[in-house]
Amino acid sequence: MKEGKVVVVLANGFEEIEAITPIDVLRRAGLDVIVAGVGSLDITGAHCMAMHCDCEVSSVLACDVRAVVLPGGMPGALNLHESEAVRSLIVSTSKADSLVCAICASPAVVLAPLGVLAGRKAVCYPGMETGDKDIGFEKGASCVRDGNVVTAAGPGCAFDFAFEIARALCGDEVVNGLKESMVWGR
Repeated sequence: MKEGKVVVVLANGFEEIEAITPIDVLRRAGLDVIVAGVGSLDITGAHCMAMHCDCEVSSVLACDVRAVVLPGGMPGALNLHESEAVRSLIVSTSKADSLVCAICASPAVVLAPLGVLAGRKAVCYPGMETGDKDIGFEKGASCVRDGNVVTAAGPGCAFDFAFEIARALCGDEVVNGLKESMVWGR
């Protein structure tokens, strides 16, 4: 299994539940999760929740990345897309065949323009699908994994998203244990 950090990237306007849920679940899975801010260590979410990040995304070395996680939200997804450091990290992570994960608006706004979704099945926030016929946006799906890319539809899918990332990195046994310890699905 590949070693390295799981990097959750936050930009101002991020959707809080789409960031907090993966951070929590992946740390519970025993993964080394760092939170990287775009342009600052202090980032404010779409619903005015403030987060203090571990580092700025510009200081993250792609060679140390096992997975990158991109919450959605507006204007958070647009702010991720506009960051050269974020775009570079995503492309490097994808080329290294490490996991690239995006939820809500981020699959369409951040990943699609970079070509990361080309030839893949994906899901995003309903109505945000691009017209790119090379991307198989699936309607009605909560979370989709296609190779090293995990995408999810929106805030209500944050646990499905987090569990699928954990499954990709740690396996079914760890995810089943997490679900049991978190009293998931009762």
